[in-house]
Amino acid sequence: MSEIDSLKAQLESLQSDALAAFSSAADLAGLQQLRVNYLGKKGALTEVLKGVGKLPPAERPVIGQFVNQTKQSLSTALDEAEAGLAVKAKIARIEAERVDVTLAGRSVSKGALHPVQQGLDEMTAIFSQMGFAVAEGPEIENEFHNFDALNIPPEHPARAMHDTFFVEEMSDEPMLLRTHTSPVQIRAMKQFLAESGEPPLAVVAPGRVYRCDYDVTHSPMFHQVEVFKVDRDVSMAHLKGVLKHFLSTYFEKDVSIRLRPHYFPFTEPSAEVDIGCVFCAGKGCRICKNSGWIEVLGSGMIHPNVLKSVGIDSEEFSGFAFGLGVERLVMLKRGIPDLRMFFENDVRFLRRMGS
Repeated sequence: MSEIDSLKAQLESLQSDALAAFSSAADLAGLQQLRVNYLGKKGALTEVLKGVGKLPPAERPVIGQFVNQTKQSLSTALDEAEAGLAVKAKIARIEAERVDVTLAGRSVSKGALHPVQQGLDEMTAIFSQMGFAVAEGPEIENEFHNFDALNIPPEHPARAMHDTFFVEEMSDEPMLLRTHTSPVQIRAMKQFLAESGEPPLAVVAPGRVYRCDYDVTHSPMFHQVEVFKVDRDVSMAHLKGVLKHFLSTYFEKDVSIRLRPHYFPFTEPSAEVDIGCVFCAGKGCRICKNSGWIEVLGSGMIHPNVLKSVGIDSEEFSGFAFGLGVERLVMLKRGIPDLRMFFENDVRFLRRMGS
C-alpha cells in the first residue's frame, strides 16, 4: 500500500471513529472535549497530518484536498451534535424548573413588631388621640436634666452608683444613662417656651431608660412613657380623668382606678395609681395578692420647683405628670408572667406575641 493510500485509510478511520463519538456524546462538556481530542492542535487529525510531509510534492495536493474534506465533515458533525445537545439541555432545564400551577400556594410567615414595641406604639397612639404631642430626648443625659431640674438633690439616693449607670469621660460634666423619661419633660418645656413663650402644652414622651436592677419584675433596660400637661388651672381631677381614659382604652374595658398618696421629688402632691385587677375583676386573686388592686404607675402635680427650673411661673401655671412602665402594662394586658421573657429572644414566644 502506498503512503497516500495509507494516509487516506487513517483519515477514513479517524472520521468514522469521530462521527460515532460525536453522536454518542452525553453533554456539551463531553462534546467539547471530543472537539479538542480530534481537531485540536495536538488532536488525532494533527497527528495524521504529520505524515503528509513524507509524501512526494506532487501527491501532497491530493491528500490535502482529502484532509480538508475530512475536517469539514467533522466540523459539520460537531455543530449538528452541539445543536442537538443544546436542545436536550434546554428541555431538561425546563423540566427541572417546571412549576405545577395547580398546587396550593406556600404561605410565607410574616414578621411582627416586638410586643414591647407594640405596647409603646399603642400607648403613644392613645395619648396622641387625646391631643398630646410626641417628644423624644437623648438616652445619655447630664445631671441637670435627669436630676437637678426634677427637684432631685445631690444627696438623693437615686444618684448613687448602685441605682444609676454613670458614663465616664463623655464630657466635662457627669453624664449618665437616663433613669427615667422625665428629662424629656424638662427639654420639651424649655423648647416650647423658647418657641411659643408660655403654656399650654401637653406632651407624651416614650423611650428606653436604664437602672441597675434585674430580676423577675425589673430589667437594667426598660421602657417608659412620660406624660405631662401644663396650663392654667390644671388639677388632680384632670390627671385622674386622663388616667381613667387611657387605662380603660388600653385594656379595652372599663377599668376602675384609685390614687394613693405617695412621694416623688418632682411632683407635689404625688400619688401611686392602682387599677382594679384585670384578672379577677377586683374580687381578689393571686396576681393582686387578694387585694383586688394592682399598682401600675406613679403620678402627681408637677412640683413648683420643676416649673421654676424651666422658667414657668408656678403661681400662674400648674401641671400634672405621670410615668408608666411599658413592660409592666404589656405583661398585665397579655398575661406574661416574667419580665425576662421580653429579652430572651425565644422565637416561640415572639411568634405567639407578635400577632
